[in-house]
Formats: sequence, structure tokens, C-alpha cells
Amino acid sequence: MVIVAPSILASDYANLARETAAIRASGAPWAHIDVMDGSFVPNLTGGLPEVAALRRATDLTLDVHLMIARPGRYVTRFCDAGADIVTIHLEADSPENVRAALAAIRGRGKKAGLSIKPGTPAERVMEYLSECDLVLVMTVEPGFGGQSFQESMLPKLEFLRAHTSPDFYLGVDGGIDPATAALCRRSGANVLVSGSKFFDAADRTAFVRRLSQEEQG
Repeated sequence: MVIVAPSILASDYANLARETAAIRASGAPWAHIDVMDGSFVPNLTGGLPEVAALRRATDLTLDVHLMIARPGRYVTRFCDAGADIVTIHLEADSPENVRAALAAIRGRGKKAGLSIKPGTPAERVMEYLSECDLVLVMTVEPGFGGQSFQESMLPKLEFLRAHTSPDFYLGVDGGIDPATAALCRRSGANVLVSGSKFFDAADRTAFVRRLSQEEQG
């Protein structure tokens, strides 16, 4: 099963309750929430109040992507605010602190994710695989929406899928549309994060179906 996770970074922030209702109506089961600190990435958005408000507004799975330095300081607070999945960046802290943060997320009964930037080799994830429930491969540089998909990231998906079970969450984030989604699915991804392409779609339900459909023939 392929999961589509629309990123609310591209939504109308003045109407988040309406936008999450639109995500649910489209058939997408997850809402992806980007949190940026202006330090780990050169942008600033999202936070605990936003996650808590969205939790009150929807029963969608809240997939929170922390693009912040030293995320272990905040992971339990995001769990308590209503996140179902909390993903941190491998590059955001020391190996021991990354492990501690993943353990803290799971200790709250939530799913723990680990994300890597385009410049980070997939091999660096291997030592953490048993400690997380999701790996998110960035196909753009984190921090801004609307960037072009980097096809050179596909071998990372292939490598990671070869080392994980078929039902392990292997996600991809950045420049996802029906054409790039097909490439990612073929490379092993089963979680597709899409921002502006989803919210700009004239028929969002059809868009989700196109992203999640299996290859034919």
C-alpha cells in the first residue's frame, strides 16, 4: 500500500481546518507537517501550537517532520501535542543524541522516523534501522517548498528498500507529482509527501489516486 501525505506547508494557513478536511476528503490518510527552526534549515515555520491545533481539527495521521537542530529537546513535546509520527534528521545531532531522540519518540508510543538530506549517503541510515519505523529520503534540499525533484536520489530508495521489509515505511519528500511518484514507487518508496502539487490540483482525489496507483503492465 502506498501512502500519500500532503504537506500543509503548501496549504492556506488561514484555513488549516478546511485544508485538513480537504486532505481527508481526497483519500490521503496522512498530513505532513514541516517544522523548521531557521537554524538547521534557512526557514522558519510550524511548531507545537500548530500540531496541537491540527490534532483537534482532524483524525488524520499527523506526520511531523522536524527540520530542527538538536531535535531531542522537543520530540516528546511534539508527541504530546498530538503527532502520530515524529521524524528527525540524522544530520541534526550526534549519533548518540539521534538514538536517544528516536527512543524517546517510541517511548511515547509514537512512530519514529529518520530523514536524510540529498548529500547524506543512504548507508549512514543502516545503523539506525532497528530503532525507527520510517526513513524519509529528501529529494530536494530541506527548508523550502516548490523545488525540483532530484532523480539522482532514487538509488537511495532502492538501497534502503533492499535492506528493509516490504511494509517498512520508506518515504520520499520533494518534487512529488504523478511522474516522479511512479519513479519513487518503482524504487521502493511507499510514503509520498506532496505539497504544492497536491494543493494546486484541480481534482485532489484524482491526484492522490494517481500518486498511489501501482504500476500497470
